[in-house]
Amino acid sequence: MTKRVDKKIAFITGGGSGIGAAIAERMAEEGATVVVCGRREEPLKEVVERIRSNGGNADYRVADVSDEAGFVAAIDSVAREHGRLDIMVNNAVNFTWGSLAEMTTEDWHANFRTTVDGTFFGTRKAVQLMQENGGSIVNIASICGLFGTAWMTGYSAAKAAVINFSRAVASEGAAGNIRCNVVIPGVIETPATAGMLTDDAARKDTGKMIPMKRVGSPREVANAVLFLASDEASYITGASLSVDGGRSSDLLTAID
Repeated sequence: MTKRVDKKIAFITGGGSGIGAAIAERMAEEGATVVVCGRREEPLKEVVERIRSNGGNADYRVADVSDEAGFVAAIDSVAREHGRLDIMVNNAVNFTWGSLAEMTTEDWHANFRTTVDGTFFGTRKAVQLMQENGGSIVNIASICGLFGTAWMTGYSAAKAAVINFSRAVASEGAAGNIRCNVVIPGVIETPATAGMLTDDAARKDTGKMIPMKRVGSPREVANAVLFLASDEASYITGASLSVDGGRSSDLLTAID
């Protein structure tokens, strides 16, 4: 049986932990050669070693997605080595937390440098590399990009920008078989949410706000990304797929 992304070349940012690592591992399970990218080498090496120990093909590149030259060079090096790029996943994230009244301009821009600028750099390079053979781009947004979120104005605005940016990319790339879709996670248990999911009681309390009554796992997000990246989604572009346990579909979830 052919694997779902067999022999595809996939580049995944923010791949050292959480959702990015889960995406890399899931795609490797389904036959892709995955390259994980991030700012710190050690977590990337650990992800690559896990994938290889399970029989998958993986490598890594150390790069900060907000550094245009370094990030683009990392993607180019993968395309040169493998002859093409089939899948691009822009997952790297950076956010600041605090009230709008006290937010500095630097804090505001910090959200956009990684989330918006980094997604733009990665998407633009992917489109350039996919001109001949087509390909799939999956950008990772957040439920915060759909709804107003107190204390996270910069992050919310940046993720909203990713959603509509991706729609425009889909429209532009469609004729060349370059697909661009968005996955919108809700509350997922990752290092980034560790501060709010400190123990079972905290997870249960958070789950009360979600129709499915639980937080999600990185693998559940990875499964959605895998589908959109694969040829199973060959007629899907410009879509925004929420992976949030129903949170974005419910006006008021009862809290017991």
